[in-house]
Amino acid sequence: MAPSPIRIRREEPEDADALARLLGDEGVYPQTLQLPHVSRQFWRERLAKYDPAKYALVAEIDGTVVGSAWLFINERPRQRHCAMLGIGVAAERSGRGVGTALLRELLRAADGWLNLLRVELTVYADNERAIRLYRKFGFAVEGTLRAHALRDGVYVDGYVMGRLHPNPPQLPGAP
Repeated sequence: MAPSPIRIRREEPEDADALARLLGDEGVYPQTLQLPHVSRQFWRERLAKYDPAKYALVAEIDGTVVGSAWLFINERPRQRHCAMLGIGVAAERSGRGVGTALLRELLRAADGWLNLLRVELTVYADNERAIRLYRKFGFAVEGTLRAHALRDGVYVDGYVMGRLHPNPPQLPGAP
């Protein structure tokens, strides 16, 4: 039997409970900066507020949210061409194309619609699967953040990774 297709769509306020489950899962939150046991109310309030600087997508399989990815576009005038990327995939769906589908669509928006030249992220240095995914899409390690975050009682290093638009748009008539 063929696997069910991955559907990518915009994040909606109605996704709050699904995101609380996804990003609160023991197999997911240790790879994020989330704390354990984040309340559903937190997600309901966060998604209820429209934020024009946030572009967020979810991945669904058979109507269940199995992944989430977002860009936070920098609002500083001299850095509006930059965005910070975040992504989370359900542990049981890891390695099955969900992250690839989310990242492909998110970067399509970044490159073609959001006028972004640079997308950056931080990732734990020991998250080899995520690092491989980011490299596949052109991200490069730009630096190491020593003792970046506390994870289950241990300080973990992080990498700063960045990606520049592969073919930045040119102004009409520019050489």
